[in-house]
Amino acid sequence: MNRHTPILRYHGFSIALHWLLALALLGIFAVGLYVADLPFSPQRIKLINWHKWAGICILVLSVVRLLWRLKTRPPALPQSIEQSMPVWQKQALHATHIGLYALFFAVPLLGWAYSSAAGFPIVLFGVLPLPDLLALDKPLAESIKLLHKGGALALAGLVLLHVAAALKHHWIDRDGLLQRMLPSTR
Repeated sequence: MNRHTPILRYHGFSIALHWLLALALLGIFAVGLYVADLPFSPQRIKLINWHKWAGICILVLSVVRLLWRLKTRPPALPQSIEQSMPVWQKQALHATHIGLYALFFAVPLLGWAYSSAAGFPIVLFGVLPLPDLLALDKPLAESIKLLHKGGALALAGLVLLHVAAALKHHWIDRDGLLQRMLPSTR
């Protein structure tokens, strides 16, 4: 490939981060929904701790992903897609990505803040105590809990929008856009 040929695929590390975060988000969202309806029990406490640990791991993964994204520009949209995509779709693409990145940070930080304000410290993997973000304040904790839940639902909505757009490009437009983020088959 000569240096004038645009790189159409994302870097392998970007692809790995994308799919790792996607799987982590799917898992943490499922556990969060499941645990919300469980009665108080040792099983609920265990799952809540797993949920917290996953949230901290997602936060760390998001930092790595953002730093990598700032260092490594994504490939430009192929010219044919760039020219055929309506302006509103380009704006929606950028707004969705900004929203996703913002919520990758906001949701785990709100969960951590809720845990701190509620008086439930986070001990990562049961061995590494994390500092509280806020002092004990039960009324504040309840407000933050609602923000955490709302942020998680907003994140799930943006993820669904992102997936729907990718599948539209794959099955309806048939423009190869999805191939840029799929693991290589070579």
